[in-house]
Amino acid sequence: MTSPLFQPITLGGLTFPNRIAVAPMCQYSAEDGSASDWHLHHWMNLAMSGAGMVTVEMTDVERRGRISHGCLGLYSDDNEAAAKRTLDAARRVAAPGTRFGTQLAHAGRKASCQRPWEGGGPLKPDQDPWPIVSASAVAYDAGWQVPHALEEEEVLKVIEHFADAAKRAERAGFDFIELHAAHGYLIFQFLSPLSNQRTDRWGGSLENRMRFAVEIAKAVRKAVPNLMLGARLSVKEWVDGGFEVEDAIEVAKALKAEGVAYLCCSSGGNSPLQQLPAGPGYQVHLAEAVRTGAGIPTRAVGLIDDPKQAEAIVADGRADMVALARAFLADPRWGWRAAATFGEQIRPAPQLARSVTTMQHWMKSAG
Repeated sequence: MTSPLFQPITLGGLTFPNRIAVAPMCQYSAEDGSASDWHLHHWMNLAMSGAGMVTVEMTDVERRGRISHGCLGLYSDDNEAAAKRTLDAARRVAAPGTRFGTQLAHAGRKASCQRPWEGGGPLKPDQDPWPIVSASAVAYDAGWQVPHALEEEEVLKVIEHFADAAKRAERAGFDFIELHAAHGYLIFQFLSPLSNQRTDRWGGSLENRMRFAVEIAKAVRKAVPNLMLGARLSVKEWVDGGFEVEDAIEVAKALKAEGVAYLCCSSGGNSPLQQLPAGPGYQVHLAEAVRTGAGIPTRAVGLIDDPKQAEAIVADGRADMVALARAFLADPRWGWRAAATFGEQIRPAPQLARSVTTMQHWMKSAG
C-alpha cells in the first residue's frame, strides 16, 4: 500500500509524484541576480533528492528587491539565461515527474543587507548599500534604513515587475511560480498592520492591505496563464497587534479566488519582537487552520525532518504536502530516506542506482 507521503497530488493542473517539497532556501551566491556555479551544484542536488516539488530560492523581481548582493533575481536577460542553463542541467538528472518552481519576491525594507555569514545586518556605507522601499516609512529595527514609502505609481510598477519576472520564469522553463508573501518581505509588509500604516487604498483595512498581494496574483496569472501559481504566507506574525491566523484565512480565500492553487504556511519574520515558539512541526497547526478555513490545499513547513512525522501530517489531513529546507541541506537524499522508510520505490539517476540498497539497509537498521 502506498504511503500517504508518496501518493501523487495535482495542484492547479500540475501533477507531483509525491507530497514531499523542497522549500525555497536563499543561497546568497548569485552574481548580480544570476545563478552561479554554486546554483548548478545546488539545483542538481535538489533534482536528485526524491522530492516531487522543488521550489528554488527567493528570486527577486528587481535589483533593489534583493536581500543581499548575492541574492537570485529574474530582472535581466543575464538572470534569465543563467536560470535556464542551471534549470536545464537539473532536469537532466531529476527523478521522473519532478517539478521545478521559482519563488518570486521583493525584500522591501529587508533589502540592502549583508549575507548571513557576513553578519546579516544592513550593509555598511563601504559595502555598496542601496535605497530601500516598503509600504510605509517604518524601519525593520533600530539601526536599519528607513524605507521610502512607495507612491501609487511606484506600487503599480512593482506589480509590473512581478509580471515581467513571471514571463522570464516561464521562458527559463519553470513549471510553477510561488509568490513570497512571508517572512517580512515586501508583500507581507503590505499585509501587516505593523509595517503598513498607509491611509490610501493600499492600507488600513485588511481588504486594502491585501490588495497588493491580490493584484500581484492577478498580474502574474495574466502574464503566465499556463503556469501553476502558488504562494507562501506568514500565517501568524507572533507579535501583539500583528497579522493573525484569521487574517491569513481571508487572504487565502482572496488568493484562491485569483487562481492560487496552494498556500505554503509559514510564519513570522516581520519584526524582531516576535515570540516564535520554534520546534519540530511548530507551524503545522497553521497549515491545518488555513486548509480548513479557506478550503485551499496547503503545504506544511517548519523543522520537519522525520519521515514518519511528515507522513503523519499528510495522513491526518493536516496539510496536503510537507516542505523541508535545512533537512535537505543536511541530507540531499532525504526523499530517498523517506521512500526507504516506507518501502516505496526510489528512482535515482542511473549513476547513483547502486547506492539504493545502501540507503534501504541504513533505514532498515535504523528502524
